[in-house]
Amino acid sequence: MNIHEFLSTLPQDVVKGDEVNLPDNVVRKMFKLAGLKKSDTFYHLGCGPGNSLAIAANEFGVKKAIGVEIDKELAAKSKEKISGIKNAEIIVDDIRNVSLSSATVILFWFTEPEIVAAMVKKFRRQLKDGARIVTVWSPPGMMLPQKIDFPFFVCKKPFKYATSVKQQIRAIYGNKCLDFTASWLLAERYIDAMEVVPGEYRRFVNILQSMVIWINAWNMGVSCEDEVPPPVEAYLGILREFFNINLIDMFEREPKTASMPDKMGCC
Repeated sequence: MNIHEFLSTLPQDVVKGDEVNLPDNVVRKMFKLAGLKKSDTFYHLGCGPGNSLAIAANEFGVKKAIGVEIDKELAAKSKEKISGIKNAEIIVDDIRNVSLSSATVILFWFTEPEIVAAMVKKFRRQLKDGARIVTVWSPPGMMLPQKIDFPFFVCKKPFKYATSVKQQIRAIYGNKCLDFTASWLLAERYIDAMEVVPGEYRRFVNILQSMVIWINAWNMGVSCEDEVPPPVEAYLGILREFFNINLIDMFEREPKTASMPDKMGCC
């Protein structure tokens, strides 16, 4: 099966992130990186039913902890988590409709390009100087982060922006390109930091995610290799032969290698 068929077999709530909760320890790491303090007004955009609001309110003592969730059922679960906490509340609405003018720290974990683009404009327009945005995996849009503890990023207003993907990659990773080794290590660090992958699945997830990272870098012209390197060929073959997952559809330009039968499309 190709990657799209594989994703279709997974629970869609998980794929879309609707039912994925950040572990409490991960939330605390992100709050510490952002320097969350008592004078802050914290917003979690797309808060779901996790514990971020309770942790912000009870453990970090923020002035206000506000969750925004469009799904009424998830919002109801979140309200149960903050029952009795006076400085925490839930807003049931689309994040694009909610005023963020009072926010000083925002947890933002959306990947849909249209939502990210709309929210970057909103952040620029509504947030006051000094406000911080905490994200997972990458900064919003082309922003340059002020703090990095991969896979967590903090961007602070007034925001700085990269003029190219290569510039952003250099600012984030200290190199203008990503090679296979870097892709593998990034996948490994993500798995460790997020604390959500059971040990028996770790190797498979590491292989799959590192391949996705490298292919995306290659598509954008920011991989260090011009041709598909032997380790990538090997792991693509393992995914195809042993897991029946073919990543050929992810390549947006034709791979420059003669050693992959039928451009990795066989089997």
